[in-house]
Amino acid sequence: MAVRARAARIGVYQYGGSEVDPDNKHGLRDTALVNVLRDDRTVFDEKAVRSFIGKPVTDDHPAAPVTTANWRDHARGTVMGAMRDGDYLAFDLLLTDASAIAKVDAGKRELSNGYSADLEFGDFTAADGTKCQARQTSIAGNHVALVDRGRAGSECAIKDGFAVCDALPSNILDSLTQEMPVPKLLTVDGYSVDIANPEIAERTIATLIAARDTATASLTTAQAQSVTDAATIVAKDAEIAKLTADKQALEAAKPTPAQLRDAARQFAVVVAKGKSAGIPVTDAMDEATIIKAVVDKMMPGNTYAGDHVQIAFDSLTRDMKVDDQAVQPIGSPINVSDGASAWNDNVFQSAGVAVKKGA
Repeated sequence: MAVRARAARIGVYQYGGSEVDPDNKHGLRDTALVNVLRDDRTVFDEKAVRSFIGKPVTDDHPAAPVTTANWRDHARGTVMGAMRDGDYLAFDLLLTDASAIAKVDAGKRELSNGYSADLEFGDFTAADGTKCQARQTSIAGNHVALVDRGRAGSECAIKDGFAVCDALPSNILDSLTQEMPVPKLLTVDGYSVDIANPEIAERTIATLIAARDTATASLTTAQAQSVTDAATIVAKDAEIAKLTADKQALEAAKPTPAQLRDAARQFAVVVAKGKSAGIPVTDAMDEATIIKAVVDKMMPGNTYAGDHVQIAFDSLTRDMKVDDQAVQPIGSPINVSDGASAWNDNVFQSAGVAVKKGA
C-alpha cells in the first residue's frame, strides 16, 4: 500500500508536566497539562523533515526507539518522501506488511511521529494566541506509527480516497500489484534450478553434480582428519581442565594461617563461654554444638534454629567474662643439672606445679 498522509501539524500540543519536566527543573512536573508550541520554523525545518525519510512505519509506538538492532521487529513499511501541506507535514508512506495494511483497511489510520527533540522553556505564544510554557526545536525523526488516536488529531491520518504516493517510481507500484510469473523450479542438492529452458537446466544440473562430487571427496578427507585432531584436542582439553579445576579446588579449600588462628581463637572463646554457662564441654563437641547447648540451657524450651541460635548465643553471652584466649608465652627453658640441688621448690613453682612436701 502506497499512500500520502498528513502526519504532523504546527500549533499547540498538550503534555503532562511529568513528561516535559520530569526532574522539576522548571517547576512544571506537577502541572496536569503543559502547552508545548510546535511552530512553523520547527515543523518544516529542512533538516527535521529530511530526518524522517527512510525511517520505518510501525504498528503503534514501540517501547524503545527503532534501531538497526530491532528494526525487523517493528518495521511495517517505510517513509518514502515528505512535503508541506498547508499547516501540515505530509509523508509518502509505503506499507509492506499484510497485517498493518489490514488494520488500516479496518480503520486504524491515525498517525503519530516518533522522534527526539529539544525543549526551550519560557513564555511563548502560538499563532492563535494560546500561551505556551515550552517550545520544541531540533526534531530528529525515528519512526511514524499507525495508532488508534494520535496526539496531532484526526487530520493526521490515512484518509479514504488518499493520494497515491508520488515519491515512488511507477514501476515499483506496478510490481506491487502485478502478478509475477511462477518459475518452474527443480531442487538439486539444495539449489533451485529453473527448468523452463531444458538445455540451460541440463547444463546447470551437470555442473552442480560435478561440483558436488568434487566437494564431497575433499570434505570426506578433511572430515576424517578433523575427527582425529578433534579427538586429540578434546582429550587434552579435558585433562587440562581437570588439572586446573583440581588445583583451584585445593587452593580454595586451603585455609590461611590467619584464618586458622582466628578459628582457633573463636573456638576457644566459645568453649570458655560454654564452661562459664555450666556446659560440660567434651572433645566430641564442635562449636555449633556448644553454642546450641548454651542457648538451650539459658533459654529452656526455645525453638531457635540456624542463624537465630548464633544471634541468641551472642546476646546471652555478651557480658560473660572469659579468660584471655590469646596464646601465652611459656617462658625461657630451665636448665636442670643432675645435681639434686637443682630440683628445688623454685623449679616446680616456676613451671606452675604445686609441690607436696614429704611426698
